[in-house]
Amino acid sequence: MEKHFVFDLQFFADAGDLVNATGSYVNASTGETTAFSGSNTLSPEMKDFYDTELLENARVEQFYAQFAKRQPLPKNHKGTVEWRKWNSFAPASQLSEGVIPTGQKFGVSDITGSISQYGTYTAITDRLELRAYDDVILGATEEMGASAAETQEKLIRDALLVNTNVLYCDNIKDGEYVSTPTSCATMLDSAAGRSVLTPAMVNKAVTILKKNRVPRINGRYYAVIHPSVAHDLRECEGWLEAHRYAAPDELFNGEIGELHGVRFIEDVFAPVLGGASYKNAQEGVTYATYFFGKDSFGIIDPEGGALEMIVHDKGEIGGPLNQFSTIGYKFETNGATILYPERLLRVMSCSSYSASDPTN
Repeated sequence: MEKHFVFDLQFFADAGDLVNATGSYVNASTGETTAFSGSNTLSPEMKDFYDTELLENARVEQFYAQFAKRQPLPKNHKGTVEWRKWNSFAPASQLSEGVIPTGQKFGVSDITGSISQYGTYTAITDRLELRAYDDVILGATEEMGASAAETQEKLIRDALLVNTNVLYCDNIKDGEYVSTPTSCATMLDSAAGRSVLTPAMVNKAVTILKKNRVPRINGRYYAVIHPSVAHDLRECEGWLEAHRYAAPDELFNGEIGELHGVRFIEDVFAPVLGGASYKNAQEGVTYATYFFGKDSFGIIDPEGGALEMIVHDKGEIGGPLNQFSTIGYKFETNGATILYPERLLRVMSCSSYSASDPTN
């Protein structure tokens, strides 16, 4: 009995055109779909190991998120949450005998935040995975952790930049006061003077926070500072004197020291700003140092939407010839939602690196 086999050569020609769709893989040329496998062919032990590596690498590089008030978002809810704040009361007035005083109104205000999803991935060929001397999957996982941290840091810091509670550092020349800027464009970075973060400006920032009755975090205020700004602050005599004998234990990731009741955290992703809105009088960049009190901003913790590593090896997703694996991550976040504007103070300054640092 003669058998005949029919091969669709066009099917094989287009099999490499893979599009990830909502319910299946779709061939972009033919429209043919293939159901998701629903499995991950890495062993559970390896998957757990890579998950841990991703999360640990991301956590090391996160600084702003340490000070957020976190709000859970359960599954099967819309992507929006509310933070509620009780209205405060005015001080009591003197009572008159036999006279009922006027009562004060009491209520609650709410602030909402919404989440969006972020993610990225990379593909590793089978030959690179097979022939490379180093563990390519592990290396990619470590770099993905750094990418996730950078993404989250920038989302938070950019969301906080809109806060209008701002202090501009004084223009100083040879240790003497020159002028007080009213905008970035009036901040000097020249022989005529420079607007830098000094111990005196730290003290002024703390005074503002105290006047606003901003509650502290573990008995201290905290500030996230760019390394270029930290360099100038560390050159000041007030900083040197305060740290001559002090060696405080780090309570939060990235701490470099304490001054005037503020503990400083160094972060390369602290804002370096330019353009028409933020360049200084000499066209250089300016820097934003955020000073935090307790619960100044909020972050949503979505159930099932936290940072997740996703690895598909070549046996699952590598095409008809198992030619590549993919490593990536995704997460949901609101970036940051400002809850108490008075508890977040943005201190603007120049630096001795303003002329050379790029914006970030």
